[in-house]
Amino acid sequence: MSTQTFVLPDVGEGLTEAEIVQWRVAAGETVAVNDVIVEIETAKSLVELPSPFAGTVGELLVPEGTTVAVGAPIITIDPVGAADASPAVVGHSEHGEPAASDEGGGAVLVGYGTGGAVASRRRPRTPEASQQQVRASVGVVAKPPIRKLARDLGVDLSAVTPTGPSGEVTRDDVLAQASQASVFRNLQTPELPEVREQTIPVAVPPAGDREETIPVKGVRKATASGMVRSAYTAPHVSVWTDVDATRTMELVKRLKASPDFADIKVSPLLIVARAVIWAVRRTPMVNAAWVDTDNGAEIRVRNYVNLGIAAATPRGLLVPNIKDAQDLSMRDLARALERLTVTAREGKTSPADQQGGTITITNIGVFGMDAGTPIINPGESGIIAMGTIRQKPWVVDGEVRPRFVTTVSGSFDHRVIDGDGMSRFVADVASVLEEPALLLD
Repeated sequence: MSTQTFVLPDVGEGLTEAEIVQWRVAAGETVAVNDVIVEIETAKSLVELPSPFAGTVGELLVPEGTTVAVGAPIITIDPVGAADASPAVVGHSEHGEPAASDEGGGAVLVGYGTGGAVASRRRPRTPEASQQQVRASVGVVAKPPIRKLARDLGVDLSAVTPTGPSGEVTRDDVLAQASQASVFRNLQTPELPEVREQTIPVAVPPAGDREETIPVKGVRKATASGMVRSAYTAPHVSVWTDVDATRTMELVKRLKASPDFADIKVSPLLIVARAVIWAVRRTPMVNAAWVDTDNGAEIRVRNYVNLGIAAATPRGLLVPNIKDAQDLSMRDLARALERLTVTAREGKTSPADQQGGTITITNIGVFGMDAGTPIINPGESGIIAMGTIRQKPWVVDGEVRPRFVTTVSGSFDHRVIDGDGMSRFVADVASVLEEPALLLD
């Protein structure tokens, strides 16, 4: 049997390149079919690639941190008992389907994708490869996605108290540790560095350097390209209004106490999402898209809502969307929001989940911001920004009372929707936050 060469496949959406983030195997290790061998980052998501072969790892052809084109060889695997022969290459055919040589025992590319799509059966790494892991996490029982989450959040797994049924660290354990650490992290004000300017370092800078450079790639590159295209293509107009969201906060409190939502995270974002879906029915043009064609331009009105939620993740800004959100009940929408948030935080959002959005919500309130003028997600015509909800003096029936107040703002493509439409839409969202009973209509 011959040495097999695995080339970087197109993991979907016509992507042309990806970065080798982390090798999960090292030369000399034994792997089985479907063992995760490498973690790659595309412009859309973080993806774990499984091995299409069983055998012994020969050579890692691409160093970590390197961006390579689809179709480039990345690893060789020697089948058990392999003899010297011409290597076989496995990747994708010209039609995008998995392709494999008939040699090598008929090994084929079984599948690839994000975390839940394949089973990870990691073998112990060689001493050289083990040096790349965080030493403090050695001996801690945690699944690969949990370890990835811990790395992204800067959590030392050895300091986490596991609550899993078999003594493993769970997602909630890591998030709780990160939340606790963030409280104590800000107790002291750090001293300003001696250098006057600097960017976020990607490595330890040489002594005396006053500036550092961060390569623009992956999600950051895709985000920058999309935002520039949107800003210089769609004429943005922004509007905003303050609203008394006290009844929304009361509803959230009741839902949290309801047995029907006992296993689901409920936040004001759920009510905002329902409000946006409700308001779209009254002003459909905010859910439309401007489309340039060979015969000119057209406005495409979507009679469905793929609701995008802008998510700040350790890898950068992602905007996954909930498909056909208009058909979901309050409970199903809450569960979809929770799943979307967790998946984005873990860096497991698939390219498909980021395609086809029709309108977006960005929750800048989680950062303590009152309002903003967000940039429209490419391919859409409207985006709503939800500000922080805090108690403020508010006039009720001629008396000043403490109420939970927030600001609803939004940006819109003025080619598609005029001032009256965008104002009505924002006012409708605000009306639902003031009186959630409108959702019963």
